[in-house]
Amino acid sequence: MSTTNPIKDRDALALFRDYYKDSHPNPRNYTLIVMGLNTAFRIGDLLKLRWHDVYRVNGKLRGHICVEEQKTQKTRTVPINAALGQALESYRIYLSNPNSSAYLFPSGRCKSQPLSRCQAYRIVKNAARECGLSDHISCHSLRKTFGYQAWKQGTPPAMLMDLYNHSSYQITKRYLGIEQDERDQVYLNINL
Repeated sequence: MSTTNPIKDRDALALFRDYYKDSHPNPRNYTLIVMGLNTAFRIGDLLKLRWHDVYRVNGKLRGHICVEEQKTQKTRTVPINAALGQALESYRIYLSNPNSSAYLFPSGRCKSQPLSRCQAYRIVKNAARECGLSDHISCHSLRKTFGYQAWKQGTPPAMLMDLYNHSSYQITKRYLGIEQDERDQVYLNINL
């Protein structure tokens, strides 16, 4: 059984993130990836989002997205950062102000239904393959990449555990994808 990996290299991450913006333009797919990377929501929670979850009635972008996680039934409140805000605004303009009750990521076949988990997987997998990334990239890689990149920027693992709503520190450590070469760097850089 293979495990899903985070995208660790920042240049590879930028290529992957922008694949549906630059190489194969698709605003829905681009926004899906940007939102997954910036919120660390599970794919099932992303796919159930509707426009009113991110925009107010007056057409203004919300400051936060509140989601009751399907897996844990816990509520997560995540701020909309600049990168996500720009992706959402471009996507909304592209769609010419969509109905507030419409799914944020609708199915291509039936606009009244959300994108399927299977199709979301194909979207992520295709971008990864086209960008030369590992076979072990999937929708869950978006969530893991968030944690790995936050950890590399100095976010304490205990904070990540809280952000993920993980029940144990061991789960969070697995998410970070720390490998032996990264462990070695800690020892090699300490030089006391």
